[in-house]
Amino acid sequence: MLNTQTLAYRSARELVADLAARRVGAVEVVEGAIARIEAMDGPLNAVVVRDFERARASAQAADAALGRGERRPLLGVPITVKESYNVAGLPTTWGMPWNAGYRAGEDALAVARLKSAGAIVIGKTNVPFALGDYQSFNEIYGTTNNPWDLRRTPGGSSGGSAVSLAAGYVPLEMGSDIGGSLRAPAHYCGVCSHKPSRGVVPARGHLPPGTSGNTPDLPVVGPLARSAADLTLALEVIAGPDVLEATGFRLALPPPRHERLADFRVLVLDSHPLLPAAESVRGALGRLASGLAAAGASVAFESSLVPDLTELARAFTTLLMPVVFARQPAARLAEMTAKVASLPPEADGPGVWMLRAAVASHRDWLAADEVRLRAARRFAELFGSFDVLLFPPMATPAFVQDQRSEDRTLDVDGASYAYDLQMYYSSLATAPGLPATTVPLERTEAGLPVGVQIIGPYLEDRTTLRFAELLEEAFGGFVPPPGYASAGG
Repeated sequence: MLNTQTLAYRSARELVADLAARRVGAVEVVEGAIARIEAMDGPLNAVVVRDFERARASAQAADAALGRGERRPLLGVPITVKESYNVAGLPTTWGMPWNAGYRAGEDALAVARLKSAGAIVIGKTNVPFALGDYQSFNEIYGTTNNPWDLRRTPGGSSGGSAVSLAAGYVPLEMGSDIGGSLRAPAHYCGVCSHKPSRGVVPARGHLPPGTSGNTPDLPVVGPLARSAADLTLALEVIAGPDVLEATGFRLALPPPRHERLADFRVLVLDSHPLLPAAESVRGALGRLASGLAAAGASVAFESSLVPDLTELARAFTTLLMPVVFARQPAARLAEMTAKVASLPPEADGPGVWMLRAAVASHRDWLAADEVRLRAARRFAELFGSFDVLLFPPMATPAFVQDQRSEDRTLDVDGASYAYDLQMYYSSLATAPGLPATTVPLERTEAGLPVGVQIIGPYLEDRTTLRFAELLEEAFGGFVPPPGYASAGG
């Protein structure tokens, strides 16, 4: 039989096989996860909403189903989900104090699909206020800390999600992403994530309390895990149009372009023109590129087909900020409008872009959308010559937490940059709606994880996921933070 420490870092696929073979029971797996959270989560503060009693009941039902010979993709596997997802009977606040009393009436669609596949939700994980930061703290639940260094951010907005995986609580999580909210936490905590192509996974049930309607076109929902193979498993469960349950219609994604690293054509870009990546990040990516070339892959470091990344960043700002400010109080919008009116016409730069975008007109949005569409066409051309684009998930490894509301900066190898410039590392995939899989590469001299963002052609999610699996096989993948592999539940 498997012991508690062994169970902590089993993959979802391994657990499914263990449960089906009756090497372990669902009750034992769920109790192990609960015990580990209760023993270890104090300083981490990742699982901020706990649903242990219902999870225990679901585990008993899963064992009964397994005993009858029933098999489902995730039957008996415990998971956590980001606090921003609706889970029937549990709070959904998005870290906003005025939502503290809200309880969801039904599951978000992705959560419902995971449950239908047999997954057992044992709790929900922490987020920043309104999902709007690369740190995960709010007035309701407090601060989530990185298990690799408790002083540092685990990322945001799916920060608690990544910690839940890195600490060995569960093998699978559900997060979301608009400005890197899946990719940054995976990179900072040394786990894996997949930002699906726009439209592949429906986001119904992932909106702030009291709101309804369609999710804006930039955000997506997607899985986090400790292995790329588990990301693929999760995507197979949650992908498909919102009408799937009623019609049975599924979106058939293309197969991976290749099954061997040696067959991939790889473009590597190691920095963004508006914010340089740290040497530790660029160095890890460079060493990966050398390893890929040695494995027989075709590797290039430049292409005339790459869109103008500064132009795309400016357009991304205009597309993003109206989403961020759509439900801000009228007084806050009035304040932003006054600031914009005071700007001289010639004022320019990312900070000015953000101010103007916060109160952008529909005409402004349409102009930015045209830039985005042109960039999407360039990427389509680029992926005729390359199979994947490798890019840093973020500019630096996890940084020391800074909870000030203004005047924050980011240190990159001793130079100070505006904090919000980090979001442009997500813009390459977010703006045109491309898939992006993030997996760990190595650790810095300070022992912090560094990952890589694998961007692929629109709707070719299986290509980035398969490339990620092959990277893990060739170069290694997830490593537990020091002390966590030996810690019992």
